[in-house]
Amino acid sequence: MSPAPKSASSHADLRAATQYRVAIVGAASLMGKEIAEILRDRSFPAADIRLLDDEESLGQLEAVGDEMSFIQSVRAEQFERVDFTFFASDARSTRNSWKTARDFGNTIIDLSDALGDEPGASIRSPWIERQLGEPVAPQLQPGPVVVAHPAVTVLALLALRAQRAAKVERMIATALEPASEYGQKGMDELHEQTVNLLSFQELPKNVFDVQVAFNMVARYGPRSEHSLQSLSADILKQYARVAPAAVEPSLTFLQAPVFHGHGFSIYLETDKAVTTKEFSDAIAGDHVVVVNPEDTPNNVSAAGQGDILVALTPDSTRKNAIWLWAVTDNLRVAALTAVECAETMTASRPRGQIQ
Repeated sequence: MSPAPKSASSHADLRAATQYRVAIVGAASLMGKEIAEILRDRSFPAADIRLLDDEESLGQLEAVGDEMSFIQSVRAEQFERVDFTFFASDARSTRNSWKTARDFGNTIIDLSDALGDEPGASIRSPWIERQLGEPVAPQLQPGPVVVAHPAVTVLALLALRAQRAAKVERMIATALEPASEYGQKGMDELHEQTVNLLSFQELPKNVFDVQVAFNMVARYGPRSEHSLQSLSADILKQYARVAPAAVEPSLTFLQAPVFHGHGFSIYLETDKAVTTKEFSDAIAGDHVVVVNPEDTPNNVSAAGQGDILVALTPDSTRKNAIWLWAVTDNLRVAALTAVECAETMTASRPRGQIQ
């Protein structure tokens, strides 16, 4: 007779009885701070959380739960006897130190999208895995886990839920990118541009190489390290790996003059006419809140929430089409996804370095 599966409560008891050591590389970044907060909010069983970052942030105090901790430099010895390492800085920083952490037996969780092409790497979004009913099998020595971009999680979850109402034949999405997707430097540049425009001074363009304050752009300047076109391609690549059963969207990104929060204008066309209520009932549920059209959600209302807020509007010319306006806290969704990835791996995580 096969043993009975463990209940959710027994899994929680197992986690509570085991304390893990955690490191956050990029702890002073917006994403690093968000991860530390989510670890606290979800009572992740961490006996020790090491805050690591570059030279500019050394000695900086950050709150971890009810305690204050100093940010330390990213050195090899900091990865000794660590179970989970979150890479929350930029891709360059991740590439510089992830192999050191791996060699010490750390489970790698990458939020910088630097490791997607590494051997054994997986792109993960637990929200999508639960929606598909396809939990990831525990592995003793998992490869690096790349956290799905928050836009991937939002678009795939809405597409999969919509299929409950009818077959989705077409999905067209315009995503509005906030400055916070480029960290504190992106936020600072938008702020400085806004202030300088109002005082008729020259605009800083180190991040975007184009005016983003009071402006909507589809392409950054030629000297920018970032590209909205490359971002769209990367999102679609991840989407295909995370949710191959969902309809593939036509997607474009625009840089919005906002500091924080994604916005998505999504057009869905189905094989039959579906009422707004049927769509609402289909997509509402865990992590998705459908609001009244009169209370249209926005970036401000989504801030600090771990849900996708959605308003529905029937298309005025096609009976089998509907528009979705969705907003999310981009950093919150990404950090929640990352911590949930770690939670799903705690049951099989051996203590200390794998020999």
